[in-house]
Amino acid sequence: MPIPESQLETWSHQGAVTTAKLTHESIRNALAANNSPIHAMDYEVYLQGSYKNDTNIRGDSDVDVVVQLNSTFGYDLSALPSDQTQSFRGAYPVTAVYRWEHFRPDVLTALRRYFGTGAVTEGNKSLKLKAGSGRLAADVIPAIHFRKYQYFYGQDVTGLIDGIQFENLPDRRTVVNFPKPHYDNGVNKNSCGKTNGWYKRTVRMFKNARSRLIDQRIVADDLAPSYFVECLLYNVPDDKFGGSLQDTFIATFNWMWSTARTDSLVSQNGQLQLFGNTPEQWDARKGKQLLEALRDLWNNW
Repeated sequence: MPIPESQLETWSHQGAVTTAKLTHESIRNALAANNSPIHAMDYEVYLQGSYKNDTNIRGDSDVDVVVQLNSTFGYDLSALPSDQTQSFRGAYPVTAVYRWEHFRPDVLTALRRYFGTGAVTEGNKSLKLKAGSGRLAADVIPAIHFRKYQYFYGQDVTGLIDGIQFENLPDRRTVVNFPKPHYDNGVNKNSCGKTNGWYKRTVRMFKNARSRLIDQRIVADDLAPSYFVECLLYNVPDDKFGGSLQDTFIATFNWMWSTARTDSLVSQNGQLQLFGNTPEQWDARKGKQLLEALRDLWNNW
């Protein structure tokens, strides 16, 4: 029998958000404190991931927070013609002195001074802040601004896509991501005239179904990170959302089943193919395994 509408309704609900906002605020306060090495720098602090995108579900714990340095930036000039590339290099002839490898330890120092040395540890990509005093655990990513240029006619006449750049330790591999376009594209797809609020409900519904499969040990917990589930659903045409949750589950699943193993799908940020061989992409075989497990979950409820 199919999954009941009542179960899908429960799965579509958003998890708590208040504690995530408090966690974000506490990190902002830590970085702005007078004894913080970065308190006077040009930086911004913002949520990314499920809590930012309103796709968090009950049971989501860690909050993803970006600390973005704006006075130093990485860039991609590959879309620029040669004359605009020369203009860029003339406008920015000097390499930054204060770089990511200086910024990350300064962010670490600021967090440890505020929360205590034992509350913050180092991960490969993020700084791990333990839960405590009304806050959730957090993955804090120190990053520099990244600019993917579309055109450049001078510092004040530019077109670019906003991203972040950081390094994965210990191999120092450069990682570029685009959390702001990801957020903007999700808001647009969820809007009136697109899916009329159905998109994010559907993301949460499928994320909860995936959690059910993990809890029952049908799939491994690393088979389908929630980011990739969200990106996969982002590719589904808008007219597949709506009616009832059962209708939406069937229509979106059928489209993904017939289409989701192609190379035409993109991540929600619009800048990277969803499936591929890099660490920032999803293995197509794992995507297929998830869909097979979801099919069986629906048929054998």
